Amino acid sequence: MSGDRDAIRDLVCPECGATVRDRWRCECGAPLEFAEPPLPESGDRDSIDARNGLWAFEEFLAVGDDPADRVTLGEGMTPLVDADAGADGGDSPDADEWNAAFKLEYVFPTGSFKDRGATTTLTRARELGVERVVEDSSGNAGAAIATYAARAGIDAAVYVPADVKESKLRAIRQAGAEPIRIEGSRADVTAACVAALGEGGERGESGHKGDSGGGSEGSAWYASHAWNPAFFEGTATVAYEIAYQRDWEAPDAVVTPLGHGTLFLGAYRGFRRLKRAGWIDEVPRLFGAQAAGVAPIVRELHGADAADPEGRVNAAADGIQIAEPVRRGQILDAIAEADGDAIAVTQSAAETELDRLHAAGFYTEPTCAVAPAALRELRERGTLAPDDDVVVPLTGNGLKG
Repeated sequence: MSGDRDAIRDLVCPECGATVRDRWRCECGAPLEFAEPPLPESGDRDSIDARNGLWAFEEFLAVGDDPADRVTLGEGMTPLVDADAGADGGDSPDADEWNAAFKLEYVFPTGSFKDRGATTTLTRARELGVERVVEDSSGNAGAAIATYAARAGIDAAVYVPADVKESKLRAIRQAGAEPIRIEGSRADVTAACVAALGEGGERGESGHKGDSGGGSEGSAWYASHAWNPAFFEGTATVAYEIAYQRDWEAPDAVVTPLGHGTLFLGAYRGFRRLKRAGWIDEVPRLFGAQAAGVAPIVRELHGADAADPEGRVNAAADGIQIAEPVRRGQILDAIAEADGDAIAVTQSAAETELDRLHAAGFYTEPTCAVAPAALRELRERGTLAPDDDVVVPLTGNGLKG
């Protein structure tokens, strides 16, 4: 730890205006944000050094001001590739073509985009002097937090659904973290994790020493991918990378999976910051793909039939089956402000898309197939034109499936 506690950025509540040094949520119950998210002091985009991965965008990040605090495995700068290059060897259009660019997020150290948030969240933990973290996850976020906690030398426990895939449990265990299986719903898993924060946990002051904490023995710091604003600092870097890789021209649209909204909101925040900094001209339209049957954003925007068109849950997309996203209001605001939408993807559509992805050389896990499947439907509906320039992040490795 750098030891400069005064350099650690405070958090603010966008609902009630309260400012705190560190909590996992505001006393009013709302998620917290960084009080003063930074922007580059100059418009010199040419200074970006891609060899530094996502930390090349350090001037945009509210954590890691001291490089010694950064918990990193060289993550970031994932490939941005033509989705259809070499698909059939010919020039004629094909009904199965995506006509998009894929951002290969599944090549991260733990095999998913969640490493973006894990590097910045564990960096924040190190800045605060945290000794133990807890997280609740359906798998990928837990594996990422466990791995980066190991890199930081911080103890970790990850609360997971009882039926979590063994491949994701193995990743958590092998990083030295303790996986704790919880029966019941995804909300039950979160409740068990929050209960484990210990004395001071509700204050958000547990798991570290010093003037912002002094948590009791056995207490922990909540490294939540849904609540912790440091996680969204990391996921915002997907926007910085896309803009950098496209010579600072934003695409017309970006389509992401949408559960808690970690990548969706990260992309939205990142593109907005780029525009405020004068590095891009426009924020792209943003579209979220939800699992049919567990699609609360689609339900709110378009009703029950649109959210569950086949009367059954898309069980293949287990990574985004979030019935009550923490930042629901922020997601709806982002959709409105970015002229986007949310769409529910059925299991049959996701499975068909997964086969297409694998046949084209993209070895992804089932959940991430919902985004290219949503792109296909958005084009069929006419929401996106055939010549719209679209980027789709492929979020998880097939070895996890």
